[in-house]
Amino acid sequence: MSSEHGVGKRWQVRYRDLSGEQCKENFERRPQADSRAAKVKAELDGGTFVPRQRGRETFREVAERWRESAIHRERTTSNVERALRLHVYPTFGARQIGSIQSSDARRWMKERAAVIAPSTFATPWNCFTGVLKMAYQEGLITKHPCDGVEPPKPVYPEVQPLHPEAMKALIAASSKRYRLLVHLAAASGLRGGELFGLEEKHVTPGAVVVEQQLIGPDKGVPYLGEPKTSQSYRTVPLPKSLAAEVEAYKAAFPPREVWIEDRTNPRKPVWRSARLLFTSQNGGQLRRGSWARVWGRTVNRANRALERSGSAVRVPSAATLHDARHFYASVLISKGATPKQVQRRLGHAKPSVTLNVYTHLWETDEDQTADMIDSVLQ
Repeated sequence: MSSEHGVGKRWQVRYRDLSGEQCKENFERRPQADSRAAKVKAELDGGTFVPRQRGRETFREVAERWRESAIHRERTTSNVERALRLHVYPTFGARQIGSIQSSDARRWMKERAAVIAPSTFATPWNCFTGVLKMAYQEGLITKHPCDGVEPPKPVYPEVQPLHPEAMKALIAASSKRYRLLVHLAAASGLRGGELFGLEEKHVTPGAVVVEQQLIGPDKGVPYLGEPKTSQSYRTVPLPKSLAAEVEAYKAAFPPREVWIEDRTNPRKPVWRSARLLFTSQNGGQLRRGSWARVWGRTVNRANRALERSGSAVRVPSAATLHDARHFYASVLISKGATPKQVQRRLGHAKPSVTLNVYTHLWETDEDQTADMIDSVLQ
């Protein structure tokens, strides 16, 4: 440390950083320089030194580097961008990465918990902590501020499956163009995107093969992409009663050639002609916005039919095509399917996902565990 002639920042701290590069910092007062020199020495000795200019990078600058370098599935990339833009950047975007403390993370978590569900908060939280983890690994911060901070655990509401009468009414109330789609949803448990992405080759009288889905991005046009998880690639057997309906549908509505981008291999996206099984009235791929209107009219017709029949059952106004998937799962469970079997048919990543959603349906069965033991020991 030495003083320089003149006025202003006359006291200088000189040192070599962890990479061996010589650095210097100037201060107006000697106590400031002495304090900085001691801090630099302690951090260099402990291997935790971070150059001041790097610690001054904003969270947004680091996050954009993280987003560009992270490997995500294409749909996840869109979710990450949205989570950062809507939930993380408004609070931390302009903050220096080195200034973020555990208390800041807890305060932000509490504020977000008041406006979004824990399951929705999972993506912003994973993005936030992922950026900070990279900052820590790069030496931009000396401590991960989220160590020991746990996000709220998701609470999975109990799924109330559609009543069989309601499901049958929905199928009957569907227009001829979309009746097979709704019936197939109830008979196979496929997700909406998986149904919309089916090509003629994927559906046979005895099974439906899932190897892609139609993805509608926030911006741009729909495209064919990978299924949601690696376990979503699957073959689902179809009931024999559906075989004739499949063939009749193909005769009435021959699969249409649709020119569409295929990103099922993210490294080699191509444009190709796909013979989609389900298309819109004008022959294009189905879009979620137009499908929502079709579904809304179907629900109204189904409820009018139920009312005319004198049934007390109704299709809930909030029901969506995804409820046909829940209906499928509930039927399997009521007929004795194991969690592993249901997981495989639904294409969940692991059985725990299936149990999180449907545990209460298994628990409604009469507890026969005592009788099971008696049958062996007596």
